[in-house]
Amino acid sequence: MEEQILAEGCRKGDDTARKELYDRYAGRLLSICMRYAADRATAEDLLHDAFLKIYGAFDRFTYRGPGSLRAWIERVTVNVALEWIRSRCKPGSVTLDEGKAAAEVAEPDVSEMARVPRDVLMRFIGELPEGYRAVFNLYCIEEYSHRDIARMLGINEKSSSSQLFRARAMLVRRIRAYLETH
Repeated sequence: MEEQILAEGCRKGDDTARKELYDRYAGRLLSICMRYAADRATAEDLLHDAFLKIYGAFDRFTYRGPGSLRAWIERVTVNVALEWIRSRCKPGSVTLDEGKAAAEVAEPDVSEMARVPRDVLMRFIGELPEGYRAVFNLYCIEEYSHRDIARMLGINEKSSSSQLFRARAMLVRRIRAYLETH
């Protein structure tokens, strides 16, 4: 089913279109949820919430060409994950270890990174503290600016930047340790 027809079917509440949307995108959206949640059960709950939100918001979706449906449902899913993070934290509590200095560690080169399986890298990202993980995902994967991240998480830009630095440092240490043993 073409994206535009699929979107129109979902807008009309067609269960066949909704099932097609779920079957086509659930795996991709679950992987987004897994990047923000610490465990699979929470990620599955977030996926469920995301689909409820998606199905209920089709009146606000505008088809803009191939890929626009996928981009829209991914953005809705990220927003559901961010709402979940904000609901778990008091305002401003997403910042972590603000007073601690993180040691700078040289990042592995491309050939070293090629030795780290994707699932191992994703597990390392999933094991980051919640605030670090959120900032890392938003900046490195979703490609938001620190200004946008600060607004989304209710923190200041410097906190976003320092959390990204600390997240990267933690990941580099984990990757280096992995490379030494594999």
